[in-house]
Amino acid sequence: MAVRNIRKDNDEVLRKVAKKVEVIDDRILTLLDDMADTMYQAEGVGLAAPQVGILRRVVVIDVGEGLLELINPVIVYENGEQIDEEGCLSIPGTRGEVKRPNKVIVRAQNRAGETVEITGTELLARAFCHEVDHLNGVLFTDKVIKTTDPDPRNTASS
Repeated sequence: MAVRNIRKDNDEVLRKVAKKVEVIDDRILTLLDDMADTMYQAEGVGLAAPQVGILRRVVVIDVGEGLLELINPVIVYENGEQIDEEGCLSIPGTRGEVKRPNKVIVRAQNRAGETVEITGTELLARAFCHEVDHLNGVLFTDKVIKTTDPDPRNTASS
């Protein structure tokens, strides 16, 4: 297991569509392990393979409820609406409010190749959407409805 370099916002790989994983082999398992290490090291809640320069449909997420490893994730259900602030490990220093569904169901394969469906609400739903967007070459900044300043010291006081 290793920590990989996170690609930043000007890297063209972040704008490309990731390819479906056809075979879950040792390379994909190592990628999952490395992505988890990288995400935890960077103190993020999610990471998609394109963010480490690999154009494969692989995502890791941990919103404080344990590590989720998703291969070929697809959002199969969306409901409700939430607007909240997001950031991204690939776009450090930028934050903004994004509208997302409040509840989603994701269908994916786990590391054993089994098909799983996971329901997420609130932060987990947001993380599912954010990471699946990465697999499609979409950044959260494409969906920002209001930019926010990440440094509370820069907020004007009255």
